[in-house]
Amino acid sequence: MSNLKHPAKYNRHFRCCGWVFLHRVDDVSSRFRRGFLYREASKDFSSGKMTTLAAASAPMVKLSDIQSALARVRKSIYVSPCTRSETFSELTGNSIFLKLENRQRTGAYKERGALNKLLSLTTEERSCGVIAASAGNHAQAVAYHASNLGIRARIVMPLATPLIKVSATRGYGGDVVLHGANYDEAYDEALCLSAGEHLTFVHAFNDDEVIAGQGTLGLELLEQHPDLEAVVVPIGGGGLIGGIACALKETNSRIQVIGVQPARLPSVKVALSEGKPVTLPPAVTIADGIAVRRAGERTLPLIQKYVDDVVTVEEEEIANAVLLLLEREKTLAEGAGAAAVAAIVNRRVPMIGDKTGKKVAVVVSGGNIDVTLLARIIERGLVKDGRLVRLRVHLPDYPGALHRVTGILAQHRANIVETSYDRAYHNVNLGDTAIDITMETRGPDHIAELISALGANGYTHERIL
Repeated sequence: MSNLKHPAKYNRHFRCCGWVFLHRVDDVSSRFRRGFLYREASKDFSSGKMTTLAAASAPMVKLSDIQSALARVRKSIYVSPCTRSETFSELTGNSIFLKLENRQRTGAYKERGALNKLLSLTTEERSCGVIAASAGNHAQAVAYHASNLGIRARIVMPLATPLIKVSATRGYGGDVVLHGANYDEAYDEALCLSAGEHLTFVHAFNDDEVIAGQGTLGLELLEQHPDLEAVVVPIGGGGLIGGIACALKETNSRIQVIGVQPARLPSVKVALSEGKPVTLPPAVTIADGIAVRRAGERTLPLIQKYVDDVVTVEEEEIANAVLLLLEREKTLAEGAGAAAVAAIVNRRVPMIGDKTGKKVAVVVSGGNIDVTLLARIIERGLVKDGRLVRLRVHLPDYPGALHRVTGILAQHRANIVETSYDRAYHNVNLGDTAIDITMETRGPDHIAELISALGANGYTHERIL
């Protein structure tokens, strides 16, 4: 490899099983910033030019690639339902259909791209094995389908990855390596292991076979609803929307394709504005499945060509969409999976007007949500809707005082779920106590009724939740 003259901005590289990895080193810290991956077109590097590498300027994924991918994966991928949602149709005045990719075996659409990539490997690459870096859905998809195909799969996950995701990936047959404080460090480690152990790297989105695999979802939508007018898709690195948009637009250019990102990490929206991928600062979002700091070099051209608009949604809007899907549609979505629903419900998509009667497919991309996060989302949703309230009530500290106040609450049909006493804080008078009472209520009017009743009976009180 010493004869390979790569661009000056890359100053570390290695080759393995037909892949070339180029690393850019930070001028200040001398640490790897991001690896770029290229497929070799020839084993002859004597010219010292990059013209033999399929780099970011290579032809984009085509409709024929997606059709070929569908032929490969069809027998192993569940055709997820795309059914009309009466709830969201009534809320928006449009005909809303939910494409439920959370019903896939590993809980997300990632299986499509992972499987197509694995089925595209040569015999030599299969015998060597594969490697991926992921903290979630991509890891499980690669592990599951590699195991089914008898291919060794090593998955590098950050040290902070929740145990349930690590266990699930191992359960699907993946050899999990925990490394690094974040995804970037896990990614760099995966590239190093790929070279040292001759493993083919399976990128989560910046790979043509993966993009084509994700695009099979678009062909499914056309089979299920040929008369669709718009499709709303969550965006992380852009593999899913790039593939879907290509499949839809090359078949019916009148279908509008809209992407949705969390407002905290709008990497694709920024890339479209700048005309190139831009690395954003780290940020935390409940839509962790699409928390990608940099748009893909292979996906951005597809988005620029085929996607009509990219919008963003706020954290509270995503959380509320998760709760709406669970309560109204009886379906469990992770934050990333609910992002597109959040955009529709909160009228974030100007191209799909309110009460226009458009037939719209909304992709629910995954359902692998951490149960503790789900519990917090549910609790906050109940508070927001006025179905859960916490009041702090001051009362005299003598036998029977609590019985009296709970009797008032019982008369007004409030259900107490938690209490907490405090005699030393909250400006409590000597001889008095303060009690925090958390109650299930019927809504804002019921809460107002309770507050009025406590005041009428002489209790000092305040709402704290």
